Amino acid sequence: MRSMSSTDTRITVHRPGELSDPLRAAWHRAMDASPEYANPFLSPEFALGVGAHRRGVEIGVLHEHGEPVGFLPYERTVLGVGKAIGLGLSDRQALVHRPGIVWDTEELLRGCGLASFEFDHLVEEQKPFGRYVTGTFASPVIDLEPGDGDYARWLRATYPGQARTTLKKERRLGRDLGEVRFVFDERDPKVLRRLMEWKSAQYRRTGRMDRFARPWIVGLVDHLFRLREEHCTGVLSVLYAGERPVAAHFGPRSRTVLAAWFTAYDPEFPSYSPGLMMHLRTAEAAARHGVRLIDLGRGDKEYKDWLKTRELRVGEGFATRPHPVAAAHRMCRRPVRGLRNTVLAHPRLREPADRLLKTVGALRSSRRTAPRTP
Repeated sequence: MRSMSSTDTRITVHRPGELSDPLRAAWHRAMDASPEYANPFLSPEFALGVGAHRRGVEIGVLHEHGEPVGFLPYERTVLGVGKAIGLGLSDRQALVHRPGIVWDTEELLRGCGLASFEFDHLVEEQKPFGRYVTGTFASPVIDLEPGDGDYARWLRATYPGQARTTLKKERRLGRDLGEVRFVFDERDPKVLRRLMEWKSAQYRRTGRMDRFARPWIVGLVDHLFRLREEHCTGVLSVLYAGERPVAAHFGPRSRTVLAAWFTAYDPEFPSYSPGLMMHLRTAEAAARHGVRLIDLGRGDKEYKDWLKTRELRVGEGFATRPHPVAAAHRMCRRPVRGLRNTVLAHPRLREPADRLLKTVGALRSSRRTAPRTP
């Protein structure tokens, strides 16, 4: 553990194994005190899960008058470059703190031994980071209220534009494959493996990086699947036709927030729209299980426009303090992020880029399946 102190403020730095039960309890109280921090990606359990599978994970703890009042998890390189915990996977990032706490960003970085701190899904409320934000982006969410009837009644009341077509496709799926049923919290690890296989195939088809080709991500998902904590537990939801899983979703949830994370479906059945069925079934069941908000995550997708009730804003950028490493890191990373955001923000660029990635994915797939010449 490292520490840095001023008159009334002290910053201590802890590795995952050093985070005591009282500190975790204080972190939970900070989450519970503000709805902005109710997201499971902001929990100590998520940070500790990443720390079990990644090197360099640390937690900066802000103390005021001897009391722990703020928590910043991050991944640190040997040069002191920091990035938000699970950068690229986490859909919410923040210094989780008690209401009314104000901090100085440069002092925070210095106390954590960081030259810079990179983020891409920063909670908008984080005003001290404001001058370091290089862009803000919409993050769609679904506000939930439990229905007073069955799924079909909930669907007609909540999404009348989708209800008729979706229910018709579900009936057809039931006739073709067997009775349609939904399990909100499936505990069979074999189905989780099936979801990973579907998702890997989807990544390859679309030319994206296969996240499940990275052992640490597989390990983290397995860890969260087994985790059963109030502020972060992994939920595997599955849509079955007969005994066959046709679509699945896995994501972490807190008491009130479910993060939409990995959704995939059996590629044999795209005509039934199983992905949309999965999202709708999950939303209805989550409301019955106490969830009040589904975080769909940053990014433009047609299904998000259909499902969202409103949008939050998340920030992207680099918090820095005067340091040569910070300047070098920003010079290397900022152009890459800028190019990506330019492509994503303009349909005329995004659609050709998607087509190119799918072509590359198809070529890679054909190379894997082509017979080798002797």
